Amino acid sequence: MTAPLEFGLDTFGDVTKDASGAMRPHAQVIRNVVDEAVLADELGLDFIGLGEHHRADFAISSPETVLAAIASRTKRIHLGSAVTVLSSDDPIRVFQRFATLDALSSGRAEVILGRGSFTESFPLFGFDLRKYEELFEEKLDLFAALLSQKPVTWQGKLRPSLKEQLVYPPVENGQLKTWIGVGGSPQSVVRAAHYDLPLMLAIIGGDPERFAPYVDLYHRAFKEFGRPAQPIGVHSPGYVAETDEQAREELWPDYKVMRDRIGRERGWPPMGRDEFVNEAEHGSLYVGSPETVARKIAKTAKALRIARFQLKYSAGPLPHRKLMKSIELYGRKVVPMVREMLG
Repeated sequence: MTAPLEFGLDTFGDVTKDASGAMRPHAQVIRNVVDEAVLADELGLDFIGLGEHHRADFAISSPETVLAAIASRTKRIHLGSAVTVLSSDDPIRVFQRFATLDALSSGRAEVILGRGSFTESFPLFGFDLRKYEELFEEKLDLFAALLSQKPVTWQGKLRPSLKEQLVYPPVENGQLKTWIGVGGSPQSVVRAAHYDLPLMLAIIGGDPERFAPYVDLYHRAFKEFGRPAQPIGVHSPGYVAETDEQAREELWPDYKVMRDRIGRERGWPPMGRDEFVNEAEHGSLYVGSPETVARKIAKTAKALRIARFQLKYSAGPLPHRKLMKSIELYGRKVVPMVREMLG
């Protein structure tokens, strides 16, 4: 029997506007994220993921710290990163922080490891961006070794070696659930299978079904390794309101602010309304009424055979009160609709 689809939420702690239109302080945004996670727990959602960034427009630079605060106010929701930029961190410290979170939350911690689509952490922490790939590959190899919770002997080129080293605290029950976040690289897909880790696909543009070849590749790789495949998840942006028109009108101005700000850094042209509508209707932007969003999630779930869908519910300076309403509609209406559609 196939396990039921899990439903999660993601946020980067986007800096939001208050009622007057002024930007909120980072500290208030972080407190609001905790409240948003508490609501998600009350609604019975399965997961909340916090992204790591080190820039002015996103408030969360230390996901584990915020997740620990969330752990103290929630009961069942799983808590993780979205993603942890392993390339510019130390694998042992990452493991220790999430093992600590797992203890505080009574076994609800998860970590999603990735290279990150933003690179500000590399100069900030003194890492050479030219070693972008090498850093991630070597550090993931060490992190995977730590998951056994046995004495680790390991040698690499970029970090001191280990000999029969135990790392504390241990995860209390079982193994720390660890995903690999992938944006569309076949090598990353195979790497996740090599380490026997679940795959989280970050699909932020275009038709989600274009990722079907990566799903097939993931399953083929596991078959060649002689192991059963691990779960696959999808992370995509979205926003839920009572009607399609309301959702688009409320999201569009703030989504464009975020998209154009990132676009200026990466050489993209400004986003036009037609592009926004096309993403909402045919792409990976899950915006609309509960029924519209539910239909789209169900279609993606069937096409990509996923075990979890994570909605990135924050987008630019969209106010906290609107985010809370979107989360409520997602939990109360979208999730039951998708479950019914999937049977």
